[in-house]
This record gives sequence, C-alpha cells and structure tokens, in this order.
Amino acid sequence: MASTAATILNGLAARFIPGKAPKTVRYYFSVGDDKYTMVLSATACTVTPGRDGDADCIVKAHPDVFSDLVLKGKAPGALDIARGRFKTNDPGLLLLLKDCFKP
Repeated sequence: MASTAATILNGLAARFIPGKAPKTVRYYFSVGDDKYTMVLSATACTVTPGRDGDADCIVKAHPDVFSDLVLKGKAPGALDIARGRFKTNDPGLLLLLKDCFKP
C-alpha cells in the first residue's frame, strides 16, 4: 500500500498545469519516513522515490503538516516550525507549487 506522502505527490503530478513553472525546479520532500524528489519543468512534473540530484527547494515535514499544506492549503503554524514539524530552505519556491497545480 502506498504511503500518504506518495499518494499526495503522485496526485500532484496528475494535477500539474503545463507552462506554469518559469524554469526547471527540483524539490526534495522528506515527509516522515518517506523521501521523494519532484521535478517541475515547463512541460512536465515527475515524482520519483528517494533523493535524485541536488534540490532547489527542500521540504521536511511531519506527515500531518504536509497533508494539511498540500490538500487543504493550510500553511504550517508558528508552533509547527518552532517544533521542527516543518522546515524549508526556500519559501519562495514552495509558493510556486500552488501556481503549478489545479486545485
């Protein structure tokens, strides 16, 4: 059975809007024990298990925080960040994700 993170990320790939990514961007997601790489380009979105190359944006999140962010659009709270339940190295690239996918 696929993990929640895998289901969510593969679902994002199916909702990708071509032409929205201004350049090729590589994301690395560490969600609980699950690790995935997502590459966005002008024409495609691919999701692969594990770490694949150097990431432009790294996201480390507790599964509940990740699920709320991606499925409900709920931004991580100050306590989530303070307690280490959510971390990213590039909030700007994280914001790009909402423009690249259908709701």
